[in-house]
Amino acid sequence: MTNVEAALNLVKPGMKLGLGSGAASERFLRGLGERVQAGLKVVGVPTSLKIDAMARDLGVPVVELDRALPLDIAFDGADEVDPDLNMIKGYGRALLREKVVALAAKQFIILIGPERVAEKRVEILGSRGRVPVEVVPFALPLVRHMLGEVGFESEQLMDDDTPAVTDNGNHLLHVLVDGIENPADFDLFLKGIPGVVETGLFLDMADAVFIETDGQVEELRRA
Repeated sequence: MTNVEAALNLVKPGMKLGLGSGAASERFLRGLGERVQAGLKVVGVPTSLKIDAMARDLGVPVVELDRALPLDIAFDGADEVDPDLNMIKGYGRALLREKVVALAAKQFIILIGPERVAEKRVEILGSRGRVPVEVVPFALPLVRHMLGEVGFESEQLMDDDTPAVTDNGNHLLHVLVDGIENPADFDLFLKGIPGVVETGLFLDMADAVFIETDGQVEELRRA
């Protein structure tokens, strides 16, 4: 069994689903599209313009968030998951909309595929060295300056020679870290800087993580 199959087993007719972004979410969406084409009736709220277009191409009905609250289940991937199911997300640049959709859902299910389990399953958040942060463009110099004043280097995400822009019209920073001892405090610190819209720290949010390895799915549930 794959983690996509395990996730799809949770989907019932009439459900309103959050559709995450990234490779794991795209695999789930392709599987969902096959079931919709076979007659399953559901609607989805995408977390990015890319996923919106993909859902429409696959025949999955898409609605605005205000027509779907509360969502039944949101499915997404993650860049890091610790033993308490806290996560870092946002390497794929959709962290703000992903967090909105996750909080709008009764259940939040994370899918981790077999190809990158070793690097994504971590003992301490920040093990991969960075935390994505979405920032209002005007405030970007201030945010980087204030981070630097307390010892945190940051890198602005670029598309070639142009600053990367999110679907919300904002810019993205990767705050460089070497493990985060207290993710909740660090999240509050980042959000306290004027111009920071949202962080990639997803704390106490996941209800379950489905990890696929060697044709088996390990299901981790939050205590």
